[in-house]
Amino acid sequence: MCAGVSSRRKRGVRFSMPPDKTVLVGVLKRRRDLKIFLDERWYRMPVRYAPKRPFGYLALYEPAFFGPEGKRILWYARVLGRGTFSRKTLLPAEADDPRADEAYVKISVAPPRLLSHPIRNAAPRRVCFGFTTIGKLLTAKNLLELFDIPPTEDVMRRALREAGIPAEVQKWVAVGKKGRKKRFRLDFAVRCEKGNIAIECDNRKAHKGKRQRERDRAKDAALREGGWEVLRFSEHDLMLALPECLARLQSVIGAKGGIGSTTFLHSQECRNVVAGERVK
Repeated sequence: MCAGVSSRRKRGVRFSMPPDKTVLVGVLKRRRDLKIFLDERWYRMPVRYAPKRPFGYLALYEPAFFGPEGKRILWYARVLGRGTFSRKTLLPAEADDPRADEAYVKISVAPPRLLSHPIRNAAPRRVCFGFTTIGKLLTAKNLLELFDIPPTEDVMRRALREAGIPAEVQKWVAVGKKGRKKRFRLDFAVRCEKGNIAIECDNRKAHKGKRQRERDRAKDAALREGGWEVLRFSEHDLMLALPECLARLQSVIGAKGGIGSTTFLHSQECRNVVAGERVK
């Protein structure tokens, strides 16, 4: 728990509120920002990224750098008001920061409250600003439930297992020339005799934005340049045409000479493998 968190804050308090009250989920960029939220009761975001949609509550996502207690949402608060200030006005001790003169929205909140249970980022997924409802915030167990995201990766995981196709889940790979390599995380990776296959499962909400589509195209281009075959399946296809998705994958596997004889079953770094058995 962060230093300075008072024991007076109550866990799991359910007070009267409309179930459809809008909640903005923000992201903490550093540990000190959580302390500010808890002790000083405000949160900031650059004006250029601030949403125009009104919201009555604010919840904060703690990224992986929070350590074992990271990758979760645990705190939320009712919004009392908002105003625009320069960064150096909000954080005078950091007046020499390059962003000191940039305009920020300051969101003032009521005393923060603990959720009865943390909302986990189990997949894990990249998290940025997003909206949900207070009803979902108080009942969701993970980010998929919180944002009504269909479990596209779970659908593919089950399909791969049933088809007997060994694939590594959430596989990190590095591609590019020496000294300029880029790292990407793949939803699934399949090793074949004549190359590798990257499988990406795109849910509609997370991949509909222009910026995310640009990231997807750049990722696909870098992977292909690094020798990977990229298969990107949409939420629509996975939910309504899963057999066709599998047929396409199996066709590519066949074109690449079948599953590699030195696949993940022989890898010492294998941790999450989809197949008939889990490698230990």
